[in-house]
Amino acid sequence: MKCQHCVKLATVQITEVLADNAFEEFHLCEDCAQHYLYVTAPKKKPGSNREFADSTEKFCEHCGTKFVDFRNSGRLGCPHDYQAFQAELLPLLESIHSSTRHAGKTPRRPSRRFSAQELARLRKELQSAVLKESYEEAARLRDRIRHIEGD
Repeated sequence: MKCQHCVKLATVQITEVLADNAFEEFHLCEDCAQHYLYVTAPKKKPGSNREFADSTEKFCEHCGTKFVDFRNSGRLGCPHDYQAFQAELLPLLESIHSSTRHAGKTPRRPSRRFSAQELARLRKELQSAVLKESYEEAARLRDRIRHIEGD
């Protein structure tokens, strides 16, 4: 479908609610939709739901981010937003993470505390134990190397 204002492909559909049963639809390209929404959109009548929501909407005093900006982008503007939008964020975080407290992650594999030098040293000891035919010591060293490498 072609944009109603230019020749580009329409990728955005905007539905304006004019009254209880009256709607107006626009099929616009991305550029024309941006222009319509932020420059030429018809102003709402006083007392309409949108004007009331805009006038009571919370915003962060530090960065100016509005909660609707967070809802649209999924990103907060600064660390102070967590306090500014606490009432709105707590239920959201609890529904997503089943908690409001950060617990972090646990590693899937043991941490690699051993250096490559230590592994090289253990491999040399393993070769030495095999040459001496000390098979119990060689088996112990082999198991330790496997444990370190995570096999």
